[in-house]
Amino acid sequence: MPDLATLRAHAVSVLGEAGVPTPEADADLLIGHVLGMSRGQVQAKALIGAPVDAEQVMTITEYIERRATREPVQHITGVAPFRTLELAVGPGVFVPRPETELVVQFAIDALAAVPSASPLAVDLGSGSGAIALAMAVEVPHAQVVAVENSAPAFVWTTRNVRRYGDDRVRLVFADLADAVPELDGTVDVVASNPPYIPVGAVPRDPEVRLFDPEHALYSGADGLDAVRALVVTAHRLLRPGGTLVIEHGELQAAAIATIVRAGGFTAVASHRDLLGRDRATTAHR
Repeated sequence: MPDLATLRAHAVSVLGEAGVPTPEADADLLIGHVLGMSRGQVQAKALIGAPVDAEQVMTITEYIERRATREPVQHITGVAPFRTLELAVGPGVFVPRPETELVVQFAIDALAAVPSASPLAVDLGSGSGAIALAMAVEVPHAQVVAVENSAPAFVWTTRNVRRYGDDRVRLVFADLADAVPELDGTVDVVASNPPYIPVGAVPRDPEVRLFDPEHALYSGADGLDAVRALVVTAHRLLRPGGTLVIEHGELQAAAIATIVRAGGFTAVASHRDLLGRDRATTAHR
């Protein structure tokens, strides 16, 4: 029976040969998930050759083989960390990305700044519920509406809202183009990470191309069909002075600024991520 050092070395080798970009990190995450350890604990226990029982070896081996096919780590473990949350994810829902953690900060800041005892936010195209739940958890006096129109994704939205959202997040199954008309003119913040990849642009990463749902990726010939609909809906929902926050591709800031201004918004600004890429646009109604 291999000890942890041998098992970890084999896992790193298999993932490296499969072209996984971060074989050591992924091996540690998957091993740690099975053993109930952090990455640091896995590394420390491997140094002393800690024993691993037969059932754990079988599960770890299965997980490593799945990751070698480029199945996302989050699909294998069933969870995705997002800010202070641990979200349930799997087939049918977009896996939240670290860059969205930065984008949602703009929405959280805008929501927290509203001079109201119960500010209102809407997350259009909620997916796993990452943006909606981050707003609800980090601005606990806010009310948040999570809108999703994909039945497979809505299963995951529901699961995560039940865990974290309690009575502060309302789930709505609807298309973002005609969502929640009863809230027209009353919303303080509209936030969204819509699909923004052009139909003809196939993502390079197998994790995205093979496992993320198409409805969360592609949006028309230029990738901006959902953004156009989103801007119309946001203008309808937001009160005067309300804030719109959109995540987008790094080369789309100029085009999105044009769409947002044409939709009646002011103070349009793009924002860079930690790598200096334009990944978010904010505007005021």
